[in-house]
Amino acid sequence: MIRFETSHGAFVVELFPKEAPITVENFQRYVDDGHFDGTIFHRIVPGFVIQGGGLTADFVNKRTRTPISNEAQNGLKNLRGTLSMARTGDINSATSQFFVNLADNAFLDHGPRDFGYAVFGRVTEGMEVIDKIARVSTGQRKGYQDAPLEDVVIVSARRVSPATQG
Repeated sequence: MIRFETSHGAFVVELFPKEAPITVENFQRYVDDGHFDGTIFHRIVPGFVIQGGGLTADFVNKRTRTPISNEAQNGLKNLRGTLSMARTGDINSATSQFFVNLADNAFLDHGPRDFGYAVFGRVTEGMEVIDKIARVSTGQRKGYQDAPLEDVVIVSARRVSPATQG
C-alpha cells in the first residue's frame, strides 16, 4: 500500500502485483526513490481523470527510468478509483506518470481496437481527497491543457503496511 500526502489531503492506494507485476515494481521503485515527492497533479479532467507523477510545480519533467511494458491485458478495468499508467501513443511508453480514474472509463481498457491503459492499483482510503482535487479550477498553464490553476502537490508518497495506513 502507498500513502500519498498531498496539498489537498491524503489518500492510500492498494497495488495489484499479481495482475501487474512489472507496473507495480516500477511504481514502487519511483516511490522508494522519492520521485513523486514535490511533483504535481498536472492534468485534471472532471468526470474523467486526475494525472500526475512526472512534473514539478514549475511544469518541468522529472527524469525517469526506461519505459515499461504495458500490462493493460491483465483483465483489470479502468473503474472509478483505480490507478493506471499514463503513456504516449506508444503502447509501451509508461514511465512514472499515473492517473486516477474519476469514473468508470471502459474505453481505456484493453480491447480488440485499442491496447488500453494498465490498471495496477486502486484507492482504498481518501477518495474524497481525489474528488476534491478533481474540483480544482483548470485551464491552460505552461503549455498544458486541463492544468490546475493552483498547485496540487504530492508532498510525499510512502509505502505503508495495511495496519498503519490511517
